[in-house]
Amino acid sequence: MNKIIILNGPNLNLLGEREENQYGKYTLKDIETNCKEFAIKNNIMLSMFQSNIEGELVEKIQNCRNEQQGLIINAGGYTHTSVAIHDALKILKIPIIELHMSNIYNREEFRHKSLISKVAKSIICGFGADGYKMALEGINKFLKNED
Repeated sequence: MNKIIILNGPNLNLLGEREENQYGKYTLKDIETNCKEFAIKNNIMLSMFQSNIEGELVEKIQNCRNEQQGLIINAGGYTHTSVAIHDALKILKIPIIELHMSNIYNREEFRHKSLISKVAKSIICGFGADGYKMALEGINKFLKNED
């Protein structure tokens, strides 16, 4: 059974309340429920974590070194600003998928640069809450191809 973690960064705890035109109506709880259902059906041991605090995300990433086989990260605003998250991800030897619910390239110019993309195996953006399931499917395929 593959162990996969999904990390969510700042303000994603407010999904369903903020910028519905960008993020849709789903709450983070709805997304977690859908992801856990997918994980059960696909024999994945899934953990999920959200924090508005950069250091907590860095610590979770560091802990993945020995605890996880794959990581999906929606770093929110830290995508564009956090060298610390980039550096922590760079240490990992597991597949990483960068995830964004909105198409960051259709938004403000400052969102077009990601500090995570260089260390991610792939990027999913613009599919809303469905992107989470797509990321789980993708990382599951990456892990099966490694066997």
